[in-house]
Amino acid sequence: MWQDQEVTFGGTGLDRLAQQRGDATALDALMAEPGARTLLYWRGNVLIEGGETEGGEADRALARLPLDHPVLAEALGAAPILLGRSADGAVIFAQDISAWQPPELEHRDAPLGWTVGGLPQHPALAEGQGFSDLRAIMADLTPEEAELAATARGLFSWHQTHRFCARCGQPSQINEAGWQRRCPTCQAQHFPRTDPVVIMLIARGENVLLGRSHGWPEGMWSVPAGFVEPGETIEAAVRREVLEETAVEVGEVRYVCCQPWPFPNSLMFGCRGTALSEAISVDPVELEDAMWLSREELATVFAGDHPMIRRPRRGAIAEFLLRNWLADRLA
Repeated sequence: MWQDQEVTFGGTGLDRLAQQRGDATALDALMAEPGARTLLYWRGNVLIEGGETEGGEADRALARLPLDHPVLAEALGAAPILLGRSADGAVIFAQDISAWQPPELEHRDAPLGWTVGGLPQHPALAEGQGFSDLRAIMADLTPEEAELAATARGLFSWHQTHRFCARCGQPSQINEAGWQRRCPTCQAQHFPRTDPVVIMLIARGENVLLGRSHGWPEGMWSVPAGFVEPGETIEAAVRREVLEETAVEVGEVRYVCCQPWPFPNSLMFGCRGTALSEAISVDPVELEDAMWLSREELATVFAGDHPMIRRPRRGAIAEFLLRNWLADRLA
């Protein structure tokens, strides 16, 4: 396995059936296949099934519903998004029932929260099926499930925030099986947005740079990250972001791997950089705090024994970068 494929959402070679997206006859044929299934989303949360084994290990998977499932009436006639053909040959779609308003949430939005099975239960769903924040279960999914879930969530997020034409301001329509929006007024075509982000492991000898953003849960620290600006290379973005946030100068920068991050629409470029300076001066607008952590201390973090820093979240590219640096196998 290549190193980039070890990253959650890292890609599996899914056949996305791009040639069929604009062919209405082909789409009808795909939807009519007996094995066709759909993923289900509600306000950014994905439907899963399963739970934990008797030994306490996670045994969760994406729920794959038939296209005639009663719960899909909540989609209000919206056509499903085509995700592709999975390794077992089944065509996979995705549908969104965010218009469904659970009685217990009347007059307010859905709760946030990285929960597993703690969100409202639709009465048409089977026992053992429930919605979850994708971040809460991403490390429990197979690589293919993770790619499907990330693709669907990113597309639904884009559609939710780009309902109007950026050229003329009129309402646009979903086109190309969910992979395009078209304006019927001025004929403009709009395509899914992806925001480039650099996330970097900055090392100085046997120490690694960690930062903590405002409002993060207690004990949560991570490696620096920031958006790539127009006209900027990945390497330049790494140096600029670290300098702006911590005043640490960075010399050599190497790209490691990337991770789609559908929260909401980012592509994280994982990099490794060498610090040229050690003194830290935190920008209080950007960060709450920053520190150098030794390799020995990082080992206690991953062992769950550090008194101040909790283990990085499994499935995030920050955890991948730190874990592989600790094991001295970061390419």
